[in-house]
Amino acid sequence: MTSNRSYGVFSIPVIIGALGYFVDIYDLLLFSIVKRTSMLAVGATDATMLVDSTKVINWQMWGLLLGGILWGVVGDKKGRLSVLFGSIILYSVANFATAYVKSVDGYAAWRFIAGLGLAGELGAGITLVSEMLPKNKRGIGTSLVAGIGLSGAVVAYFTFKLTDDWRLCYQIGGVLGILLLLMRVSVVESGMFKQVKEQKVSRGNFFAFFTNSKRFTKYILAILIGLPTWYVIGILVNQSDRFALNFYNSSTVDSGRSIMFAYIGISIGDILIGFVSQYFKSRKKALLIFYLLTVVGLFAFFSEFNNNDTRMYMICGYLGFSTGFWAIFVTMGAEQFGTNLRATAATTIPNMVRGALPLINLLFLNLFQQNMHMPVVKAGIITGFIVMTIAFVAYYFTEETFHKDLNYVEEV
Repeated sequence: MTSNRSYGVFSIPVIIGALGYFVDIYDLLLFSIVKRTSMLAVGATDATMLVDSTKVINWQMWGLLLGGILWGVVGDKKGRLSVLFGSIILYSVANFATAYVKSVDGYAAWRFIAGLGLAGELGAGITLVSEMLPKNKRGIGTSLVAGIGLSGAVVAYFTFKLTDDWRLCYQIGGVLGILLLLMRVSVVESGMFKQVKEQKVSRGNFFAFFTNSKRFTKYILAILIGLPTWYVIGILVNQSDRFALNFYNSSTVDSGRSIMFAYIGISIGDILIGFVSQYFKSRKKALLIFYLLTVVGLFAFFSEFNNNDTRMYMICGYLGFSTGFWAIFVTMGAEQFGTNLRATAATTIPNMVRGALPLINLLFLNLFQQNMHMPVVKAGIITGFIVMTIAFVAYYFTEETFHKDLNYVEEV
C-alpha cells in the first residue's frame, strides 16, 4: 500500500497533477480566446456571432457534463490513473481534429468530444492528490495543482497572440496532451483506492448520490457552491467586450485578453486560498472570504468605476482572483464522500458546475435578453444576484471538511 507520509506538496503526484490541469485549462479556454477569429473562419458572421459562439461553448460544456459522469465512474471502478490516461488521449485527438473543422456544426461537435475528454482531468487529479497527501497538506497540494494549472489560460492567450493561427493553437494543445501522457507513466495509483478495490463494496455508482437523502443533499450543495466561478468567467469576462460597449461605448476590449487577466488572478487566488484555509484550519472560512471578495468585484464591474478598457481589464483580473476558490471547492467535493465514490464526486461536481453555464446562459441570454427584452447590463446584474444568492445559501448548509479523514467507504 502507498503511504501518504511519502508525499509532500511538491511531490510527483502534485507536479504531474498541476501540469495535467495546465493542459486541461489551455484546451478548455482556448475557444474563448480564439472565438472571433475561428468562428469567422468556419462560416459565422458578425450578425450570427453571438448565437453561433454560444452554441459551440454550450456543446463543449455539455461534453464536460456528460464526461464528468463517465470518467467519475471509471475513476472509482478502474482507478484514478485509468481516467488520467483515457481522458487525455480523447481530448488530444479532439484538439487535433478541431484544427481542421470547416463549419460551425463541425466545430461544436469536436468541442463536445473535447469536453468529454477534458472532464476527467481535474477530478481524477484532485482525488489522487487528496488521497496521497496527509490531511494537513492536501489543501495546499490541491491549491497548487489548480493554481499552477490555471496558468494554462495565460499560455493559451499568448500562444494565439504570437502565432495568430487558431488552428495551430489547437494542434499545440494536442501535442501538449501527448507529452503529458508520456510524463504520466511515472505516477502511481492511490493506496486508498487499492485498498477499496480489494473489498467487496460498490464503487463508482453515480446513482448512489440520488438514493440517499443525506448524500444527495451533500452532492447538490457541493455543486451549487461553485456556481459563481462560471458566472464570472462564462458571462462577465467572456462577454466583457459586449459589456464595455454598453458601459462606455468601447469596441476595443478583447475578451481573450480579459480571460488572460482573469486567469492570472484565478491562479494567484487558487494558490493563496490553500494557505488561507490552512491558516484558519477551515475550508468554509476561506471560501466565505473569497465569496465576499467576489461580491465587491461584482459591484465594481457594474459601477461607474468601470468606464474604460484599462479598468475593465483590472476588474476582470480582480474578479478572477476573487473566484480563485475553484481548488478549495473541488477539494471539498472530494472530501465529502468515501473512497468508493470519491472520484465520481470529484469529477462530476466541477463538471456539473461547468455544465451549468448553458443554464446560466439560458437565464442571461434567452430569458432576460431575448424573451424579456432586458438590456445586457440589467440581465447581467439579475443573473449575478440569482447565482450569488444560491451560492450563499448552499455555503451555509455545506459541512466543514478540513479535518476529515478520507480513508473510509460509503454504504451503498
